[in-house]
Amino acid sequence: MSKRHPVVAVTGSSGAGTSTVKRAFEHIFAREGITPAVVEGDSYHRYERMPMKQAMADALARGENFSHFGPEANLFDKLEELFRSYGETGAGQKRYYLHSAEEAAEHNARLGVDLGPGQFTPWEDIPAGTDLLFYEGLHGGVKGDGYDVASLADLLVGVVPITNLEWIQKIHRDNAERGYSAEAIVDTILRRMPDYINHICPQFGETDINFQRVPTVDTSNPFICRNIPTPDESFVIIHFRKGAREKWGIDFNYLLNMIHDSFMSSPTSIVVNGGKMGFAMELILTPIIHRMIEEKKNLG
Repeated sequence: MSKRHPVVAVTGSSGAGTSTVKRAFEHIFAREGITPAVVEGDSYHRYERMPMKQAMADALARGENFSHFGPEANLFDKLEELFRSYGETGAGQKRYYLHSAEEAAEHNARLGVDLGPGQFTPWEDIPAGTDLLFYEGLHGGVKGDGYDVASLADLLVGVVPITNLEWIQKIHRDNAERGYSAEAIVDTILRRMPDYINHICPQFGETDINFQRVPTVDTSNPFICRNIPTPDESFVIIHFRKGAREKWGIDFNYLLNMIHDSFMSSPTSIVVNGGKMGFAMELILTPIIHRMIEEKKNLG
């Protein structure tokens, strides 16, 4: 952890809604004039798309579990190295995973390479002069045998919709954006479950703040839901880890006054209407980021 070179990580599984938090941070960075070094969690997977499919097929043939959630499919040592290096020096290396033809064209033009969707760009140095490192992905708070990424984050934020809602979001996203059948998506959910339990869930006990969306409509069978519950059909439980309130100067009375119809559900949790999630995020996270930058400036 480093006041001179802060590391901010947003962690959550596929379909959890981490992109919503990412947009909130982008608004904060733009408004506050902060230059982040942005790192995408997908770029720390071990395999490109086709080798990953082969590795999954090989594991299935051996009767073994294998998924993007687990350590075998990721470079946790490289991610830990990045967090440590940036925290100590403000430098490090990153790369990009190319999700689409549009992303491939952009980075091919920038780097003078000829890569396609499903491939990684070469490792490159993080630009000099950034104010903080911002990570968004699956493993910002991961820890295990021989690695501890969580301990190197100055601010660790979890995004955790209840499981049925997470599955609904994943089913709709993978069907609409990737053309996967419902059966294929269910197979993926089942295959990932052991790694989800062992490597995703434990991270949310390490986070400083968790944002958990809970629908107020029936999601009992996520596999037949025709629509994703809207933000206004949800509550968001915002939980602060023990010590985080004092660490970041969280003022619950201020938040309750600022966020209409919010209420306390426990001494460490505030509940807001789902439609206010983005507003609540910016209200909570802006002073935290501002404090980080002020401490950085005071250190010269």
